[in-house]
Amino acid sequence: MRNNFFNKRNSIFSISTAICLLFASAVNAQEIDLLLKGGHVIDAKNKINSKMDVAVKGGKVYRIAADIPASSAKKTVDVSGLYVTPGMIDIHGHVFHGTQPDNYLSDGLLALPPDGFTFRSGVTTIVDAGGPGWRNIDLFRKNIVEPSKTRVLAFMNIVGSGMRGIEAYEQDEADMDAKLTGAIALKHKDIVVGIKLAHYIGHDWDPTDKAVAAGKIASIPVMVDFGKALPPLPLEDLLLKHLRPGDILTHAYRYDQEFDKNGTMLEHKQAIVDVKTQKVKPYVWEARKKGLIFDIGHGGGSFMWSQAVPAMQQGFQPDVLSSDLHTGSMNAGFKDMANLASKFLVLGMPLADVIAASTWNPAKVIQRTDLGNLSVGSEADIAVFRLREGDFGYIDASGMSIRGKHKLEAELTLRNGKVVWDLNALSAPIAK
Repeated sequence: MRNNFFNKRNSIFSISTAICLLFASAVNAQEIDLLLKGGHVIDAKNKINSKMDVAVKGGKVYRIAADIPASSAKKTVDVSGLYVTPGMIDIHGHVFHGTQPDNYLSDGLLALPPDGFTFRSGVTTIVDAGGPGWRNIDLFRKNIVEPSKTRVLAFMNIVGSGMRGIEAYEQDEADMDAKLTGAIALKHKDIVVGIKLAHYIGHDWDPTDKAVAAGKIASIPVMVDFGKALPPLPLEDLLLKHLRPGDILTHAYRYDQEFDKNGTMLEHKQAIVDVKTQKVKPYVWEARKKGLIFDIGHGGGSFMWSQAVPAMQQGFQPDVLSSDLHTGSMNAGFKDMANLASKFLVLGMPLADVIAASTWNPAKVIQRTDLGNLSVGSEADIAVFRLREGDFGYIDASGMSIRGKHKLEAELTLRNGKVVWDLNALSAPIAK
């Protein structure tokens, strides 16, 4: 009897041990935290443009392969028929929001909190374009960068007070200190990726040259919002004489109709397409060969079909797509980055190029090549898009529209491996 008792107890123990080992083995087999299965991956850096599965572990891209077993993942999301890309990088937004009524886009009411306007369009990184200067970069870091789930970076303004006001502050050449700006940019090099000059209306090149000098000190690019000077400064001189390879002309497809006292329309100071001939100006092609970067910066008033359509027809594609996000653009022609990407699909830009101009290209421009790609080991900032077919309308900054048959929508966005946007509950369990 005693032997039978011990035999039964040992058998039960052996069975229990086996069950535990099997359970532990199954758990250990699920080495992947999240598996995006069945999607079409577009990753410009790694030259991937095909159906692949993407595995995420510990907030990093763990594996990309044609068929990763679902059994190896704790959670699997079916993204069949969708496009899986790196999270978008928007290098021209205005997210230095605050409560100061007279501070414009620097701790002011017209800038926007990033998390409310990024993830929903597939953006995981946004760069504030000129909101902070050396006087308030610490406040920008504390109030915007640190509390945001979105990765927030900055082009620091050559004006010490940043974009606090066009007339009162952004014309103050005494507050444009190249050495101090460059030094502070270096101090904050983890978040400062460039120098910005904008809205200057004086008829001289000193602010441009000071911005470039600061960029040289910090070894970072300069972004220029050009065309405000009165009387106008030549765009050709800006591109060919003052900016360096890697520097950025934003609002590349802007055109404002201006008239002289006799009612004759004048050519806009920044137009890259000649209004009369409808041809991209020869010096613009030369600037591209030189290595200048042409950025969209759509905004509420800086993207016109009259420039974009002929430029695209002649093969002059933008290097980078960006938003110029603020309260004056989000509900106007711009909408969001997915809508902007859709506009360029309609203009004939291949989808792979559209994604590259929203991910890997901007990563290279801001010298953050750790971003904008799905390399194994990189941070898992990922966007999943649906490409819809139908009849869609798109508006430019002047209120003119064109029709198109395609539209990109952000279905799912991951930031650091976590789902931060899920339009149609693709990753959510079904309620019982």
